[in-house]
Amino acid sequence: MTTKEMLSDEELEALASEWRKKALQGELHARGIAHEFETEMRRRAGASFTNYDTLDLRPLELRAATQRRWWRFWRVN
Repeated sequence: MTTKEMLSDEELEALASEWRKKALQGELHARGIAHEFETEMRRRAGASFTNYDTLDLRPLELRAATQRRWWRFWRVN
């Protein structure tokens, strides 16, 4: 039996695409299978974790000073 680790990159991409299409058509377990293939593709590509805190290019002091609550219980004039 062939495992996903033994597949070439092209085969892996084709299978992921095929299973994703089946998932979109409503096949019950296709989403999980497509996810496994896509996860293997990302593992092989060495996709790094994005640290979203580093995307803000302002100095740290400025970032901390401008952070506000996104909600308020009442409006203050």
